Amino acid sequence: MQDTPTTDEIYNRVKELTAPFNKKGIALTPDTTFSADLDLDSLTVMDLVAAIEDEFDIVLPLNMLPDLETLQQVAGAVKEILKKK
Repeated sequence: MQDTPTTDEIYNRVKELTAPFNKKGIALTPDTTFSADLDLDSLTVMDLVAAIEDEFDIVLPLNMLPDLETLQQVAGAVKEILKKK
């Protein structure tokens, strides 16, 4: 069983995966929100979710997505899912 990456490692990778979707060119921080700050529509969010799922080989449950508003929240959710694997 491979070691679960740290929250910081997961956050940094989520940030890297989010960068191509950052059409506004704003600084990405742990508190950056997908809707308000990045102005992502639902289809773009699903593309980003697919990229995150592929990267970490996980599935983010659809019922969890509305609660994931910031980069840090997504990193935390990925960490929790990886711990359960």
